[in-house]
Amino acid sequence: MHGQGRGTAVVCLVVAMALWGSSFIALKLAFAELPPLWVIFARMALGSLVFLLAWRWRGRLLYRAGDWKYLLGLAACEPCLYFIFEALALQHTSASQAGMITALLPLLVAMGAFVFLRERISRTTLAGFLLAMAGAVWLSLAGSADAHAPDPLLGNFYELLAMLCATGYTLLLKHLSARYSAFILTAMQAFIGALFFLPLAAWDAPVPQAVSTLGIGALLYLGVVVTVGAYGLYNYGVSRLPASQASGFINLIPVFTLVFAMLLLGERLNPEQLLAAVLVFAGVALSQWRSTPPVPAGVLD
Repeated sequence: MHGQGRGTAVVCLVVAMALWGSSFIALKLAFAELPPLWVIFARMALGSLVFLLAWRWRGRLLYRAGDWKYLLGLAACEPCLYFIFEALALQHTSASQAGMITALLPLLVAMGAFVFLRERISRTTLAGFLLAMAGAVWLSLAGSADAHAPDPLLGNFYELLAMLCATGYTLLLKHLSARYSAFILTAMQAFIGALFFLPLAAWDAPVPQAVSTLGIGALLYLGVVVTVGAYGLYNYGVSRLPASQASGFINLIPVFTLVFAMLLLGERLNPEQLLAAVLVFAGVALSQWRSTPPVPAGVLD
């Protein structure tokens, strides 16, 4: 891949990480007014509307026999299961702690490639994985219940489950990106997500009667900017770079989330949690000391 194309992919991934980092704050604001499942349905429905209006720019769609199971698995991982676990996480932990747990995703992708794709993982990567995992556990145990995080241990566990779903999503996305444009894959996620979450939301709670301007703004931001923008940019970046390299940008999410949470929500980490956060980043850095072999195209055939 030539330098200009790679540079564009890198910029897209960095912007996507900033948008995802901000999404934890927007979700916190929306959850304060609306039932979580209605929030998720609204963002999926708004995203679907944007894709319908922009359908002429959908790009390539080269269906191959058997792709349905990969497409279905992609949507099941994310948005369906991922958003259920993330909604549960943000009801129990702070936005900054949930964002920190996302630093484990690149390591989980590497482990998934080792287990399912038979890729080799160096001892350094494994050591980094264990160190970062220890830091994430310490971060959760060191958290004390407060208004932002009533049960941080449980909330961070749910966020870890969300990251496992994101791992499956990333590996499947890389497999499919050669035949489907970032637009098609992102639109499919939004459509299936809206259909999936509507009955769940209706069963869980009645339709909200009143929403403040701030709540509506948070929903619009999540549906249009994050669902369309962040996923579209990330899917484009993954289609242009090896999955292991692209997933490495996830390490930026905790940084953006901490900054946004401190500026907009007034959240703070206690000293012990700051040390745990340093341990997470040290583990992630150690795991990247030697580049992980890229996920080869077509390995899931």
